[in-house]
Amino acid sequence: MGIEEKTLGELVEKELQKERHKRSHRKVVAVTAGALIVVIAAVVLIAVFLCPVLQISGDSMGETLRDGDIAAAVKSGNYKAGDVIAFYYGNDILLKRVIAVPGQQVDIDEAGNVYVDGGLIEEPYVSEKMRGSCDLELPCEVPEGRFFVLGDNRKVSVDSRSQSIGCIDKKMIIGKIIFRVWPLSDMGPVR
Repeated sequence: MGIEEKTLGELVEKELQKERHKRSHRKVVAVTAGALIVVIAAVVLIAVFLCPVLQISGDSMGETLRDGDIAAAVKSGNYKAGDVIAFYYGNDILLKRVIAVPGQQVDIDEAGNVYVDGGLIEEPYVSEKMRGSCDLELPCEVPEGRFFVLGDNRKVSVDSRSQSIGCIDKKMIIGKIIFRVWPLSDMGPVR
């Protein structure tokens, strides 16, 4: 076998190795791209259906959640007094705190003290108690499948005290706000 034949054979072998390497590289890129697409799709589905992320607009939740904060909600069928929930109101999404659940009776006195089933509730999240704008006839009983909600900043909040909003239908609830994502300095659970 001559030198030329040996060199030609080596060249062919090198080219075949390059082609195998290219195919292998393309396969790795395709598998990685496919995995990324699946991960992105899963994250989007989780964000939309299980754990929506919302940007807060307005000051009705006082210091609990401020204008511009970003928070995550979790969909749940069980909402209780004290939970901060997000719900649809027309074309808007509002955030308020559940004060009373179906079947409970709510009353608010002139000083802004809130009573549920005749007992005064503790509201450490409210900085300034006030009755605020209330055109709802009190005391009122929360209908089945609905929730009585109030904003933590009673001075500016439009909530269940207003007949235009009233008690929130469970079907309108997006979820319970569980975690503040932004700003990083305030990141943590929402109480």
